[in-house]
Amino acid sequence: MFIILVYDFAEQRVAKALKKCRKYLYWVQNSVFEGEISEANYVKLKRELKSIMDEEVDSVIIYQLRTTKYSKREIIGVEKGGQVSII
Repeated sequence: MFIILVYDFAEQRVAKALKKCRKYLYWVQNSVFEGEISEANYVKLKRELKSIMDEEVDSVIIYQLRTTKYSKREIIGVEKGGQVSII
């Protein structure tokens, strides 16, 4: 499956969240990741993020796309991250 993950963690946990997400996905922009992920790794990623987050303060939003066939990605301004073309 292809996902886009966005997180908002308190400052003291941001580095840990970044490290966890980079294990599974491509960094696109501050606190934004995307990429293909297996169901097993998706479950692991969610478990790892839950283990470091404070659910009363932090948040994670995950968008699941069944296919990227009809997707388009447009970048305005500086492109950040390590992967040039994901979608």
